[in-house]
Amino acid sequence: MVPQPHSISITLPHGGEGLLGLPAAQAQGIVLFAHGSGSSRLSPRNTMVARSLQQSGLAVLLFDLLTEAEAQHRSKVFDIPLLAERLAQAADWAANDPAIKGLPLGFFGASTGAAAALVAAAKREDVRAIVSRGGRPDLAAEALAQVKAPTLFIVGGADPLVLELNREAQRMMRCETRLEVIPGATHLFEEPGALEAVIELARAWFHKHLTAEIEVG
Repeated sequence: MVPQPHSISITLPHGGEGLLGLPAAQAQGIVLFAHGSGSSRLSPRNTMVARSLQQSGLAVLLFDLLTEAEAQHRSKVFDIPLLAERLAQAADWAANDPAIKGLPLGFFGASTGAAAALVAAAKREDVRAIVSRGGRPDLAAEALAQVKAPTLFIVGGADPLVLELNREAQRMMRCETRLEVIPGATHLFEEPGALEAVIELARAWFHKHLTAEIEVG
């Protein structure tokens, strides 16, 4: 019987529910998703991106950064340090889970989740790639200059405010960065072909930085 991609329901240490997606063959890396405010592990856009990454040979982890009770409090929804801490805890869990232990690690963040991904990555040495979709990297503030992982910013061309915030954040960073603008796309990338463009860019970025051999010396 030919192996197929499959998913496993999990509960993370903080109590948030998650879905661990494994590719058909041995995973080449793992990408943790940090969703934005008002969204969850069931976000159709992140699910679509995750499915494509899973089909391309990467493990993916979609999970809720907050418990159901916490998500009712607006202050927690926008608490970037708390969200970053939860993402870091999930990364620690992934580093010790037998199914995915030792895999090269990447973060995919959307909206405020992008700030959480950048803050979490700034304090870690094991993150090898970050992708921000329509992100608010400005909310990562001083952590931006401490990020070491190559970072790809994907922004809609019809989202001028967020585009400028991403440009400013990019100027503050000292690691490898790239800004890709999807022409005509708005913040949610709902236009025909927009999310497909995001997927293509994210997939290429993660495979470049997660599956390539690390140069020593």
